[in-house]
Amino acid sequence: MATTSATGTEFSGETAALLAEGEGLPPGIGPWALAWRRLRRNKTALAFGGLFILIVVVCLLAPVYSHAIAHIGPADETYLSKPFNVKTQEFAVSPTGIPIGPTWHSRFFLGADANGRDVAVRLLYGGRNSLEIGFVATMITMVLALILGVWSGYFRGISDGVINRFLDIIWAYPAVLLGVTLGTVLAVGGIGPLHGTALLVPAIVIGIVYIPYVAKPVRGQVLTLREREFVDAARQQGLSHARIMFSEILPNLASTIIVFFPLILANAILLEAALTYLGAGVQPPNASWGTMISDGISTIPAAFHNVLVPGIMLVLCVLSINVFGDGLRDALDPRAKVRIAH
Repeated sequence: MATTSATGTEFSGETAALLAEGEGLPPGIGPWALAWRRLRRNKTALAFGGLFILIVVVCLLAPVYSHAIAHIGPADETYLSKPFNVKTQEFAVSPTGIPIGPTWHSRFFLGADANGRDVAVRLLYGGRNSLEIGFVATMITMVLALILGVWSGYFRGISDGVINRFLDIIWAYPAVLLGVTLGTVLAVGGIGPLHGTALLVPAIVIGIVYIPYVAKPVRGQVLTLREREFVDAARQQGLSHARIMFSEILPNLASTIIVFFPLILANAILLEAALTYLGAGVQPPNASWGTMISDGISTIPAAFHNVLVPGIMLVLCVLSINVFGDGLRDALDPRAKVRIAH
C-alpha cells in the first residue's frame, strides 16, 4: 500500500529506499521509522515538546496544589481576616486585606486578584480548563473534518458540492468573529442539556470554527488518492466504499492528521483565550487563562502580574505546541531529502 506525506507526497518503496540511503540507514527501513529518526535529530522540537508535556502535567496537578499546599479553591474569595500593619506586613496588601503582589508563601504564592482569589491556584486550574477545551475542540475538528473531507473527496458529485459550500460559508467568516457569534448564542441558551457555563460549549464552538481548515486539505488529498492504483485494485476486488475509505484512504491520511493536530490545538487554545476575553468563551465561575487576563486588566496599575503570569503561560503553551508541530511536519515531509538525493 502506498504511503503519503503530510503534504500529499507519496513515499514508499523506491522513495523510502532513497531516503534511507540519504540518512545512512538500511534500505528496508519504513517511512515512519525515517520520520522518527528525523524528529529525534530536531533537538529544538523535542525540547519544546518536553516543555508542553511539563505544562500539561503541572496543570493536571492543580487539585493537588490547591488542597495540599495552598488550601484554597480557584473560586474562593478569601481575605486576610486579622488586622494588619503595613510596616510589619511581610507583603503588600490592599485596604481590604488582599495581597497586591506575590507572597512567595504556600498561600497566595503569586498574589491574589481583585476578588481575593489565589492567582497561582487559578493559573493551574485555568490552564487545565484551557487545555481541556483545546484538546476536545481539536478532536471535534479532526473527526468532523475527516468525515466531511473523505466523503466529499471520495464520492464527489452533489455531496461534494454541498459539503464544499458549507465549508466555504464557515471559512468566509474570521475565526474570532464566528466564534464570538456562536459562543454568545450558545452561552446564553446552552446546547440541549448542556448549560451555557459548561466547558464543552466553547469546545464545540471552537471545534466547528476550524473544520474547514482541515477538511479542505483532506478533500484535496482524497481526490488524488481515489485515483491511485491500490484504490482501483480494491474496487476490482469488490470491496465496499466504506471498506475502501477505512482500509485504503484513511491510513494514507495518518501523516496529515498528525501534522494538523498540533496546529489546530495551538489555535484552539489561543482562540479560547480570545473568546473568553471577549466574554464569549469560558463563563464564570470557571477559570481559564483567558478569564484571568480579562479579570486582571482592571488591576494592571497595581498588580500587572495578574495579566502577565497567565499571558506568559499562554504564550509558552502555544509556542511549544507550534515549534513541536513544525518539527513533526518537517519529520513527516520527505520531499527535501528526495531533492537533495537527486
